Amino acid sequence: MLAQICSVAELLEASAERDPAKVALRTGRAAVTYGELDAWANRIARALRASGVKRGDRVMIFGDNGADAAAAIWGALKADAAFFVVNAQVKADKLAYMLDDAEASAVIADALLAPALVEALRTARTRPATFVHGAATPRALEAASRAGVERVSSFSEAVDAQPSSPLPRRTVDVDLAAIIYTSGSTGEPKGAMLTHRNVAFASWSVTTLLRNTADDVILGVVPLAFNYGLYQWLMTVRLGATLVLERSFAFPIAILQRCAETGVTGFPGVPTMFALLGELKDVPVAPLTSVRYVTSTAAALQPKHFDAIRRWFPNAAIYSMYGLTECKRVSWLPPEDLERKAGSVGIPIPGTEFWVVDADGARHDRDAEGELVVRGSHIMAGYWRKPEITARFLRAGSMPGEVLFYTGDCCRLDADGYLTFVARMDEVIKTRGEKVAPREVEAALERIDGVRECAVIGVPDDLLGHAVKAFVVLADEYKGRYSERELQLRLGQMLEAYMVPKHVEFRDALPKTAMGKITKKGLA
Repeated sequence: MLAQICSVAELLEASAERDPAKVALRTGRAAVTYGELDAWANRIARALRASGVKRGDRVMIFGDNGADAAAAIWGALKADAAFFVVNAQVKADKLAYMLDDAEASAVIADALLAPALVEALRTARTRPATFVHGAATPRALEAASRAGVERVSSFSEAVDAQPSSPLPRRTVDVDLAAIIYTSGSTGEPKGAMLTHRNVAFASWSVTTLLRNTADDVILGVVPLAFNYGLYQWLMTVRLGATLVLERSFAFPIAILQRCAETGVTGFPGVPTMFALLGELKDVPVAPLTSVRYVTSTAAALQPKHFDAIRRWFPNAAIYSMYGLTECKRVSWLPPEDLERKAGSVGIPIPGTEFWVVDADGARHDRDAEGELVVRGSHIMAGYWRKPEITARFLRAGSMPGEVLFYTGDCCRLDADGYLTFVARMDEVIKTRGEKVAPREVEAALERIDGVRECAVIGVPDDLLGHAVKAFVVLADEYKGRYSERELQLRLGQMLEAYMVPKHVEFRDALPKTAMGKITKKGLA
């Protein structure tokens, strides 16, 4: 582990000093070296300071994955500010909420998103300095002017006018480095506050277990607005490695070709991505033998996902992981345990602990089921401006000053202490007097040939209290082959009767987050 740092920005400066000519970032056909990135971030920091950003202020970065957004993260950190990245799909009303909630002092945004951005700036109470980048900058500036929105200017002009020498910094490791907004299962967005110490520790822990080095070339296809995507960039810079940043996984063949061209060695993905890879046929891309590891989070990997990974990445070790926005990662399953501990998400990441507590609050480290509790330096400082919700999840431990994260996840520990995710505690379905974990029903559905995606929820039922309902997406060649009754009969061979869905609804697609994770909001 590196010596203690006061600011995450020191990770960039250390990598730039070691090898300034090394490529840090590839976007499209462009490449940015560590020396160039460090100088760019210095100019961004100076532009932010000139606009009025002070130590501890919040800077919003709004847009898809791209070089400007990636550099802006480091510019905000070098300005002693905290950043938060907002996904390009966010609409004006939520954008305005986050602007006001964070009391953002500055916004750095893709000019292509001017309609939502201008509307949010027009309706929000906050009046941040706003910089727009990209080819659509003139149109965005004109739109802001027509709407009467002030303090909107060109990002490139503001940054290019600044010198590239670093600013003096006052940050210490307990200062706020980032806010990651998460909606959770219900309610308005909550901002998980991450300190510089949180980020430094989490990036060290995960790169340690993955055995990353500066020679790694890592794919960045998950949005930077999500902690999984963001940390690919943070960890890359920590290592002095290279990130190949792509906007999305909408065109998987193009992503495979890009990985082949750039010699990608690390492929972070989610199960929906691997499901798409498994359906590719007659593709003019050879298996990617350069990839030495694949990571997955957001949901448990199923046999069909493993088949796809082994087909496309024959030399890769597979790391199934589990985590939450509030603490980055919780656990990892060593690749050698994939078959021995199928379905498990493994053991604590380096430097952390976890256990479960039962209904009486008693701690269990082995052979038990209950709410997962996590302990470590990666646990967030709390939810931004939400002390009541923070108090529900962050609680005092048995030692003076100790803070524990009560995750709200129901998990199971086996006799060896390996973790299995069961369900969000507020998603457990109570039916016929029994408790049903949606994930268990989903796992059974996913074992049926032709089931591409599924989601299981509880719906009100006059007789049962709640009934189990499944939403199913079939692969194209299987559409029309199954009826509701046929799937129920198949599930009856795998599950207890009370777990078999009373209702099965076929759909062409399921709602997903920008990261590709199925979201159950609105399904009922």
